[in-house]
Amino acid sequence: MSKEQNNEPSLWRAFFPLPSRADNKYDRGYAVIMGGGLASTGATKLAANAALRAGAGLVAVACDKDSLPVYAASFQAIMNKLTENVQDFSALVGDGRVTAVLLGCGCGVNERTKNFTLAALALNKKTVLDADALTVFAGQPEELFLAIKTAAVPCILTPHEGEFARIFPDFMDLSEDRAVSAQKAAKLSGAVVILKGFNTIIAAPDGRVVVNNNATPYLATAGSGDVLAGICVGLLAAGMPAFEAACAGVWLHAEAGGKLGAGLIADDLADTLPEIFKENGLTCGR
Repeated sequence: MSKEQNNEPSLWRAFFPLPSRADNKYDRGYAVIMGGGLASTGATKLAANAALRAGAGLVAVACDKDSLPVYAASFQAIMNKLTENVQDFSALVGDGRVTAVLLGCGCGVNERTKNFTLAALALNKKTVLDADALTVFAGQPEELFLAIKTAAVPCILTPHEGEFARIFPDFMDLSEDRAVSAQKAAKLSGAVVILKGFNTIIAAPDGRVVVNNNATPYLATAGSGDVLAGICVGLLAAGMPAFEAACAGVWLHAEAGGKLGAGLIADDLADTLPEIFKENGLTCGR
């Protein structure tokens, strides 16, 4: 196993997506986010705003008819796409302009989430899977891993330790070496794995692994993980390779948390990104 490196901008700065003067919004990437139902729209809204702040040129939420009015009343720059079934979702995600998809934020542990996840992978779209899109495969993770490997396109998984144990039960003893567990999980699944925690581990199927050390305990707040997933899909949609997008997403998320400090809520994190970009030279200037 490779010894983990410390996650810092020098590892991924060269891959960070910067727009050119000739780019339009589709050139900058189009992310689709599966929306949670009427009672669970908050997680999706956090993720969608973060994806747009992170650099995607266009973000759309795929939602059902009951939740559509909530999203429509909340968003200005983010589109809402009525998506009642897997056929609707496949038609939306199958648009050649769509460059990345996020599923799982407040979506529920149900057949809809499972079917939408498998549909996105079957369409060979770059994918971020969070929360419910992981838990829904508990007990049958091989189905998910096969879909990821068959798609052969970048996929990022963002489990906290509970979700990690559900889909990687053979590696659930994290007391010895979380980096080794994450490496094994990445190799088994064929995806980049972000094993969340105070020292988050990012592992790639090829053996690369880094540990993130700039987090603050104030990030332990509701919705923080949804923001992280949104940042990752925004960077992935904008063209960043999966491992580097995961590393950058984790670092930026932690940096935002550290800048805000005591009293932060998840709603604050994405709005802090522009300042962090400027402070760290992650802009293209005028």
